[in-house]
Amino acid sequence: MSPRQIAVNAKKTLLAEFTAREGAQDEVARMIVEYAGKVRAEEGNLAFDVYTKAAHPRAFWIFEVYRDEDAFQAHLNAPYGGPFNAALTPLIEEAASVLTFLDPVV
Repeated sequence: MSPRQIAVNAKKTLLAEFTAREGAQDEVARMIVEYAGKVRAEEGNLAFDVYTKAAHPRAFWIFEVYRDEDAFQAHLNAPYGGPFNAALTPLIEEAASVLTFLDPVV
């Protein structure tokens, strides 16, 4: 395995998805922009890109990349994560963000 493959494989990459309830899209967007700034400032965060589906603007997709598992665990334990998720939950259709963990194809 090359050094590049080892480095790529060490990264923790995921897609978080949720749908804002009718009428909550603007509040969810405001919250996620504020939260994104905090996450992007985390030492181990490499990407935190927020999207909405063009055909369904209440559907949010967040592409996240962390340096490694330790950086991801630090993100999960950040003091602002719990309050963000608690405030988000009543504003989305799902019970929580749906997480899909991704592996690179090298």
